[in-house]
Amino acid sequence: MKKAQPSSRSGYSERHAKSGLTAKLPRLETWPNQYPGYEITIEIPEYTAICPKTGLPDFGVIRLSYVPDQSCIELKSLKLYIHGYRNVGIFYENAVNKILADLVKACRPVSATVTGEFTARGGLRSVIQASYP
Repeated sequence: MKKAQPSSRSGYSERHAKSGLTAKLPRLETWPNQYPGYEITIEIPEYTAICPKTGLPDFGVIRLSYVPDQSCIELKSLKLYIHGYRNVGIFYENAVNKILADLVKACRPVSATVTGEFTARGGLRSVIQASYP
């Protein structure tokens, strides 16, 4: 089946869609987990990035919930990692999925969910959620 192409009237290109996916961000560090079977939830109320289409800032709250296995995410590195998005042009959906992928790569949790609740723009508010596995 042929992949649908975006409408030429929308002005969105493949470049916009892939923007930010390969951005170099600070490394997420971990530390050895000592206990099994519990959940960690971290709320980051000051997420910012740039809309790759308009160049305008996007704001939101990122919520990470994960059940650690052998490693836990070190919080200072998480803060630096999230702040790394400030100058990155990336859509909400891509940011949430990239954060999840990077979290999973860094600490190999039993399970994880990343939720992004983004500030309303033009009367629309988006909530994006991605889960592992």
